[in-house]
Order: sequence, then structure tokens, then C-alpha cells
Amino acid sequence: MTRNASPAAKAGTQRRGAEMAPVASGAVSPAFAAELAGVHDLAARIGRQIQLMEVCGTHTVSIFRSGLRSLLPPNVRLVSGPGCPVCVTAQRHIDAAIRLGTIPDTLIATYGDMVRVPGAMGSLQEQRGRGADVRVVTSARAALHLAGLFPDRHVVFLGVGFETTAPATAAVVLEARRLGIGNFTVLAAHKLVVPAMLALLAGGRVRLDGFLCPGHVSIITGADAYRPVVERFRMPCVVAGFEPLGILRALSALLRQVQAGAARLENEYSVAVSASGNQVARRLIEEVFETAAAPWRALGEIPESGLRFRPAFRSFDALERFGIVLGEDEDHAGCRCGEVICGTVLPTECRLFGSVCTPLRPLGPCMVSSEGTCSAWYKYGTPPAARAPALEAV
Repeated sequence: MTRNASPAAKAGTQRRGAEMAPVASGAVSPAFAAELAGVHDLAARIGRQIQLMEVCGTHTVSIFRSGLRSLLPPNVRLVSGPGCPVCVTAQRHIDAAIRLGTIPDTLIATYGDMVRVPGAMGSLQEQRGRGADVRVVTSARAALHLAGLFPDRHVVFLGVGFETTAPATAAVVLEARRLGIGNFTVLAAHKLVVPAMLALLAGGRVRLDGFLCPGHVSIITGADAYRPVVERFRMPCVVAGFEPLGILRALSALLRQVQAGAARLENEYSVAVSASGNQVARRLIEEVFETAAAPWRALGEIPESGLRFRPAFRSFDALERFGIVLGEDEDHAGCRCGEVICGTVLPTECRLFGSVCTPLRPLGPCMVSSEGTCSAWYKYGTPPAARAPALEAV
């Protein structure tokens, strides 16, 4: 690359360099090389196109950052599923958060990625610019701390995420009740992963040969949580960690099942994931919440896929406290985030990707979240020259 190269060309080279980092750095271990050779051998023996889905935003980013995607055989295609909590949060919950922020003496506490997700009335970031008190927190406990610091304000915490973050939300609700903190509520939008996987398969919108199951969620739920996916749909499932070698081993396990025509549940992350999961965390969730139907972006309402407060804790429900009813979702007409979440298209198949929709000016949540599929593709994948041209009107 010459020093006179254009910024776009330099950016493209940097992204391609990041994609090939394991090879270019010479850091490939013998174990990694042997596993990769095994993956290529298995793919050749299968002899057809294989489509596997990772159901975790951290997996998506790790696969890109390590360059693993570029090393796979051409007939092994990875697609991302509904594993980014920010991405699957329905727009109606974003709109409810914005409405809550307009109530006098209300403070909205949220994880950082949620601030920029667009809703029908803009984003929380835009509302903050109009005077709403929106604070970014790194934990549910930090949100509860704000309620103690500002007793004359009402703190609403946006409870988003999967089984990984739900225990922390439950724990602070129990703490708030113990301490008698009455100016703290939660906009409960937590989701459960397995019902979404089942709904995706039942809908028949995407053909899959296996699931790369999430690591963090599985620490809480346990690997056995995926048995319904295997048993009802004969779909191979392998739990994976986040290091490139661990992901590659999980992909090998999936390909072996595909070759054998088998459907099993395997755990390649046994160092952290047990069969039954974290019982303390699960009891916390069950004490405060009960399962209920929940709206998902693109997937619609899925039975038993969300968490709502049990009757004894309804006083902590922000929607009930302020009498707010969830509306309908009105996603941007040109945005294909929903299809990306379902694995039916790649981000580069969206006309808006990289031109009208960028991390600085996102139209959908998949470009906002650090774990969003579109964001990962933009940062690590397609160089600028290969992106869709800007549209004259959207």
C-alpha cells in the first residue's frame, strides 16, 4: 500500500488484514492448523453447501476478528441468528423507553448500545439532546445506585438481554424491595434464547444444518436447555466458547454430525458450561420473573420467550407504574435487520448497508450494537469499495 492510497483503500486493506490476522501474524498453533484441516476434509466429504448459524453476537464478532470466516471451506456458510440482545429488542420497547423519558422527574438508566437504537420517535440519545435525563450504566446495580443518589427522581432501568443479564436485574429488584427503595422500576424486556431458536425453525424461513450455541447464555441455562431443538427438529447443536480454536472445534463437531446424518447435543465449552447451568442465577430469575409471550424484532410474538414480573413484584414494572401500553412496531421500510437476524440475508445484501446505514448513522439496531451482525460486517468484513452504492432516496 503506497502512502498516496486513498482513505477508502487503506480502510479496505486494514479490514482485510484484520480478517486474515491469524494467518498473517503467524500465530496459528499446530492444534488450530490440524483442526482447520479437519474442517476442510469434512466439508469436502459432505460435498454440498452447509449452512450453520451462530446464535450469539459475541461469536459473530470473534469469528470476524480472528479471521476464521475467511479460512473456512467455500461450501461452509455461517449466518448470524437472533443472538444480539439489542438487535432483537422490539421497537415497541424502544418507543416505551422514550415515552418514559418524557415523564417529569424521570431518569432513564440503560446499557450503552440501547441509547442509539432508533425508534418511531427517534432514539434515547436524541431524547437526551431534547432534555431527557438518560444515563448510561454498566450494570443493573449501578442503576439502583442512581435511585439512591436521586431520591427525588424516579429511575427506570431498561432490562434488556438474555438469560445472561436477567439474573442481575432480578437481584437488584430483590435488593430494592429489601431496602424499601420506591423510586426504582424496570422496563422488563428480557428474552429467552431457546424459544427463539425453536420459532425460527418452526417458521421455515431459513434452511440450517446446525446451531453454534451461545457460550454466555449456556453458562446460565446449561447445555441441556437445547435438547428441545435437537429432539423436535433433529437439529445438531454444539455449545461453543469464544476463542478461535474453541469455535473451530465446535464447527468440526457440527460437520461430523452433518456427515453422519446425526442430530446430537454436544458441549465444547465444558470448562464453563455444565449440563444444568448456574442454579443460583436460575433461581433468582424464577423468584422475580415468570415466562410470558414476548415481541421480538422480525420474529414477532413468541410464546414463553420473555420474562415478566411475578405478581409479588409488579410494583417494579415501569409500564404498570406509569400506565404505558406497548404499541406496534414500525421499522424503517428499507431496513433488513429483521432478515439479517433470522439468517435469511447477509448484511451486504441490504441496499442500505454501508451507504445510507453506517455505525455513525444507523437505521437499524444491527448496525448500532457492538455485537450486531451489520456492525461486525462493516468493521471487519466487506471493504468500502464492495459495499452497496448510496441510494438517491430512501
